[in-house]
Amino acid sequence: MISKILIANRGEIALRVLRACKELGIACVVVHSTADADAMHVRLADESVCIGPPSSRDSYLNIHQIVAACEITGADAVHPGYGFLSENAKFADILDAHGITFIGPTADHIRIMGDKITAKTTALELGIPVVPGSDGEVKSEEDALRTAAEIGYPVLIKATAGGGGRGMKVAKSEADLIEAWSTARTEAAAAFGNDAVYMEKYLGKPRHIEIQVFGDGEGNAIHLGERDCSLQRRHQKVWEEANSPALNVEQRMKIGQICADAMKKLKYRGAGTIEFLYENGEFYFIEMNTRLQVEHPITEAITGIDLVHEQIRVASGRGLSVTQDEVHFSGHAIECRINAEDPRTFVPSPGTITHFHAPGGLGVRIDSGAYQGYKIPPYYDSLIGKLIVHGRTRVECMMRLRRALDEFVVDGIKTTLPLFQELVSNQDIANGDYDIHWLEHYLANTPAA
Repeated sequence: MISKILIANRGEIALRVLRACKELGIACVVVHSTADADAMHVRLADESVCIGPPSSRDSYLNIHQIVAACEITGADAVHPGYGFLSENAKFADILDAHGITFIGPTADHIRIMGDKITAKTTALELGIPVVPGSDGEVKSEEDALRTAAEIGYPVLIKATAGGGGRGMKVAKSEADLIEAWSTARTEAAAAFGNDAVYMEKYLGKPRHIEIQVFGDGEGNAIHLGERDCSLQRRHQKVWEEANSPALNVEQRMKIGQICADAMKKLKYRGAGTIEFLYENGEFYFIEMNTRLQVEHPITEAITGIDLVHEQIRVASGRGLSVTQDEVHFSGHAIECRINAEDPRTFVPSPGTITHFHAPGGLGVRIDSGAYQGYKIPPYYDSLIGKLIVHGRTRVECMMRLRRALDEFVVDGIKTTLPLFQELVSNQDIANGDYDIHWLEHYLANTPAA
């Protein structure tokens, strides 16, 4: 069994992992930059190590400093959370070379799924449905024109090493294509140091559905249902639901089993999320995230399974705690990502929180490291907390969410709370009738409340 875990992250996810460690009786170490010296996870950890200045490159992305912190403290495992080094195969390799357990998949699986072209090819081989598109990298203008003609317009050009919407362009006709292809390559090179792009059929009004999977690395794997992450802005998720209002039980179990079977074949280890676009009853693979997701709490809410406990258990070599037959879904859950941003322009709003009051009551969970007097630094992602609400039905969940949002108070900075107060009262949202473009259309056409 793992005896001491170093948490190589910050903010709410570092606190989330820390709580799991304490529940399991495992000593925990946190690393932090100088900007995070007063963060809640630093205050609550058994040990803390400062690993550098505010810049992520010099602290949370500094592999050598993190390995040194493990050696200094005697940590025999690292939990990477999400973001930063969580999907860095080199990091996993280096930890392995030092005899330190990486709480996540193998470096090989991270590499396979980290490259979009390889991931798509692998998904096809594993029996996962994919979006029609290029066989690999689109290397020339002639290649782009030929591929687009084969799959039909509109097409989506995407960076092979991409994420977060960078290096992604839509071409609606042949006249748009060359400029879109060239721009996507330029953006990809600037963002990822790799200008390789590929092409897919662009779907008009899809939903974003993702399947949570877990494997033990020995050929056993399960799925924990789906999450609907269709409410997005600039390809960034804002509001997530489990289960999806768009799927029925038969669809849920069918795509879930396809994903679980694929992970068995792959002998995947740990937590993973297989993401799809869903339109007209069909699923199309877009990527796999080989880590814990930001929105994992809504899966925990409807299954009663602690995903971080499960990650640690699998990394310890003890296998999965449940079989597929033992996974049961109960009720409905919604997560709202509360960001330190203007609720309309989404411009970051760092600063000092002068008043903080979190909602409570049955079915309400807050994952946040924020507190009154906490100064939100300007150097990192603007997520300051997640509001997770669970109810017996979606209607009850929405009622509870509305009440919780009205209770939630964060003063001193701008937050996205007012936007969620609008959304929870919107009829389309109440009906579950939205797609990945809905939120941006809403923001463009609706004046601020």
